[in-house]
Amino acid sequence: MADGAGTGGTDPDPEQSGFRRARGDGARLAVDIGGTFTDVALEVGGRLVTTKVLTTQAAPELAVLEGVRKVLQMGAVAPSSVRLVIHGTTLATNAIIERKGAKTALIVTEGHRDALEMAQENRFEQYDIGVDRPPPLVPRHLRLPVTERADRRGRVLIPLDEDSVRAVLPTLDEHGVESVAVGLIHGYANPAHERRIAEILAAERPGLSVTLASDVCPEIREYERLSTACANAYVRPLMARYLTGLAASLRDEGLACPFLLMTSGGGLTTLDTAVTAPIRLVESGPAGGAILASQLARDLELGDVLSFDMGGTTAKLCVIDGGEPLHSRTFEVARSYRFKQGSGLPVRIPVIEMVEIGAGGGSIAGV
Repeated sequence: MADGAGTGGTDPDPEQSGFRRARGDGARLAVDIGGTFTDVALEVGGRLVTTKVLTTQAAPELAVLEGVRKVLQMGAVAPSSVRLVIHGTTLATNAIIERKGAKTALIVTEGHRDALEMAQENRFEQYDIGVDRPPPLVPRHLRLPVTERADRRGRVLIPLDEDSVRAVLPTLDEHGVESVAVGLIHGYANPAHERRIAEILAAERPGLSVTLASDVCPEIREYERLSTACANAYVRPLMARYLTGLAASLRDEGLACPFLLMTSGGGLTTLDTAVTAPIRLVESGPAGGAILASQLARDLELGDVLSFDMGGTTAKLCVIDGGEPLHSRTFEVARSYRFKQGSGLPVRIPVIEMVEIGAGGGSIAGV
């Protein structure tokens, strides 16, 4: 991304984010938005006050504010006494699964526009003649080639033709593109061309949201890198509007404290980083449940346990090994075949490894 750290970067020091400062005196709030319910917990004076409200799908922040007001009233706590708000959500995941993200384009090296669709050129279900994978988030007519090339060591073989970059602008305008991912061959080794493209887009179309593959996934493997960049670009406008709006609403409610987001890997990140790299928030809500389970396992000296998190929409399971959840560097969103690796859209980010099934407490079975 042109304006911030990506998934490969390091978050600001917790001291700067206010996390350590907030752990002392005062109350702490935690908010988790699920597909069915929004849960809010208030920790104050050794007490835990909780509430559950229905998620407001059209405007999720409304349920958050309702829940926050409830727990503050139940706990007799003034908003100004809250020292920290932590938020986990599956909104980014749901936007990808339901295809409700922004109209997105992908700028690629000439000759590589189909890499996103060719994927790994394998069949995840060998004997199913009707096997199909989720279509790419960016259709072919919005995968736009530019002239440039670098080798695997980052040495420039063909300089970036800036006119070829400007030539894609009418296509972006014609299709109402809101967000652009830029993923060039070997951009992880030399991101100069990607960054120059971002500069041109910022100058020519300042309203566009731009994600650079070299920021969100500075690693080898072209398909996974492009898929991660496209997923980030796809959800970025939606998540930016939601997170900045929620932060402003919390301030209006009198909560002028640090606002941190749970990441898919179980850590915390700042609002600025979350807005820039919302792909890091995929499965951030369930990650919080796994972190709690691991803490309970350590407190009770249980060692190896199986965490089971039943939500209203889905159920999640996580293996806690020696008091710690298992981690992975790859996650697949929107699998077309349950449990079949390769049937979803790969995202290369640090994640807590979980199995998720689409059957929650609110699911209705039929025969």
